[in-house]
Amino acid sequence: MQPIQLFELASKQAHWLTVRQTVVAGNIANANTASYAARDVAPFEAVLEQTNMRMAATHSRHYAEDAIRSSVNEVGVEDGIDILPSGNTVDLPDELAKTSEIKQQYQMNAGLVKSFHRMMLMTVRR
Repeated sequence: MQPIQLFELASKQAHWLTVRQTVVAGNIANANTASYAARDVAPFEAVLEQTNMRMAATHSRHYAEDAIRSSVNEVGVEDGIDILPSGNTVDLPDELAKTSEIKQQYQMNAGLVKSFHRMMLMTVRR
């Protein structure tokens, strides 16, 4: 039987979410900075690959790997439509959506750790 690495994995994801939130907050803070290029971090899947763990889709409604961002993404500007007056590439609605996504992922992470911790305590009590 393999040891359960859930707490270590959850800790790594929480750290990754913190870094991503910092990068997104930097994008929002520089929304009016001329020539600023919006940034994002590599997906959490890269962390999973370092731990030799793979996420499995066991249901057709689970996220597919190709739906997840890959590497550091530079946000592009299409035909000058999304160009802000400062000439940067920050799309505020997109950045705000990312903050919401990060919050959801953090809440799910914390909820899973809490549930797993409760389950482990129940097994020890018996």
